[in-house]
Amino acid sequence: MKIGLIKERKTPPDRRVVFTPEQVNQLQQEYQLKFVVEPSDIRIFSDKSYQKNNCELSSDLSDCDVLLGVKEVPIEALIPHKSYFFFSHTIKMQPYNRNLLKAILDKKITLYDHEVITKTNGSRLIGFGRYAGLVGAYNGFRALGLRDNLFNLPKVEHLDDLSAVKQALDQIKLPQIKICLTGSGKVAQGAKEILDHLKIKSVGVEAFLSENFAEPVYCKIDVLDYNKPKSTYKDEVSKSHFFKHPEHYESDFMRFAEVTDYFIAGHFYGEGAPYLFTREDAKSPQFKINLVADVSCDIDGPVASTIKPSTIANPFYGYHPMSESEVEFNHPEAITVMAVDNLPCELPKDASEGFGEMFAEHVIPAFFNDDKEGILERAKMTENGQLTSKYAYLEDFVNE
Repeated sequence: MKIGLIKERKTPPDRRVVFTPEQVNQLQQEYQLKFVVEPSDIRIFSDKSYQKNNCELSSDLSDCDVLLGVKEVPIEALIPHKSYFFFSHTIKMQPYNRNLLKAILDKKITLYDHEVITKTNGSRLIGFGRYAGLVGAYNGFRALGLRDNLFNLPKVEHLDDLSAVKQALDQIKLPQIKICLTGSGKVAQGAKEILDHLKIKSVGVEAFLSENFAEPVYCKIDVLDYNKPKSTYKDEVSKSHFFKHPEHYESDFMRFAEVTDYFIAGHFYGEGAPYLFTREDAKSPQFKINLVADVSCDIDGPVASTIKPSTIANPFYGYHPMSESEVEFNHPEAITVMAVDNLPCELPKDASEGFGEMFAEHVIPAFFNDDKEGILERAKMTENGQLTSKYAYLEDFVNE
């Protein structure tokens, strides 16, 4: 079996890759596999490092059985009749990638999307969520230091790896602030890793809401902490019920917004769920949040201050609650917002290593065991010019 590692072609450049040179070498020894690497001058690992690990370099991947990438492949670079793995960003009917999905079908490409490589219960097996959380939380502290003239953390993209990120954090001293973190998945765990590295005290919900502390503290909250059943709803209340019937719930986040200084949004937001806080909420005199690291980055959605994505080059902006407009990130009346939507790109070495480990563990064996866990089948979006049955709901979207 021949697998091609494709060059990333999106702008701005993405330096990540599915497998590191060492991982490629190991997999070639473990399985009947041969890797071919498309040369790239932006990839975090050099072409020479792949050659040193017994990997062929070639600009022609047409004889590969499977092609692996990270981000969307430009339409003109797609090779017809091939099998691809990459993040297509189409499963939510994203309009900006409609033409990409059309081209995949026209070229009779078999597409496996990284986002839907899952267990039978639907939970994801691979992804960059941890690294988004790590970088997002760090960037929030960087914004705090710059805005309040407390410290000057370097950009993550200028640091070698996660170890260097944590060494930079070791040099700062935090003020007495309260930090609220939402989420229970890999993004939230990544952000928590940064908070714990800084030795910030973790406190429970009731203590966070009612007590004052002489040190920085954080509280990690889940959906039933910041949502409550509507007054007219009296039956079962549980996390699973919330996910099935979010319309029966309303936001209870304001009780946290009234005591929080720095909010890290690490949750997954499902369609139909209540917004955490609205633009009207942010105008309230009781609303205390003045810094938001929105790792989830849903624009004009559940976090009202996130009115646009920011970029690695310009990661911060200010949201002025009263005028509902963008201002400078250090404006005295603004909520400082960090809403970079491609955070793992800032930590390409660690992100690639972690992603490759998960892909090697969960996906590669499926090629050699007749996909006994159904991993490939669940992730297959297109085949022979057709949407697979699981993704047939995209047909009207494609034909619009």
